[in-house]
Amino acid sequence: MGKLKKQSKRNTFDYNKNKKNLKRKLRRKEKPHIECPQIRKAWDEQKTVKQNLRDMGLSSGTKGMLPIKPKKDTKSEPMEAIVLKPYVIKEMEAEASLRGKDKTTCSTDMIEYVQHMVKEHNEDYKAMARDEKNYYQDTPKQIKRKVELFKRCHPEEYAAFIASLQSQKST
Repeated sequence: MGKLKKQSKRNTFDYNKNKKNLKRKLRRKEKPHIECPQIRKAWDEQKTVKQNLRDMGLSSGTKGMLPIKPKKDTKSEPMEAIVLKPYVIKEMEAEASLRGKDKTTCSTDMIEYVQHMVKEHNEDYKAMARDEKNYYQDTPKQIKRKVELFKRCHPEEYAAFIASLQSQKST
């Protein structure tokens, strides 16, 4: 008795197919993830990218957006696009006008370094540059920048630190 065809053909690796390219093609076919929530909400799956953006009053690129000088003999009036979804632009402008939160922060080592320098030398940056704790041999300008960064990143903490220094000096 002979064997079945399925049994004789094992799953073997196909060296002629490039798996990397296949995965890349699969990824291209997937729907793109739209980061902007306003655009994602107004997106219509039945329309093309160009049609969706035109309906929202957006442009897919800079090509065709800048005015081109018309020829003298031809009189052509620019066609204005009809915006079907003006709320998208209004929402995006409102979001852009909001001030973003400053995400800059200081490391704990730098906070300790700045606090030590201010505690020992107050505002004398030249003396801070000569301090023995200045391991990295920062210049007075570099130290001043670090102190200002600490003031900007942690204003409440800096105010509390200065208040504690003032109370220590008064007693």
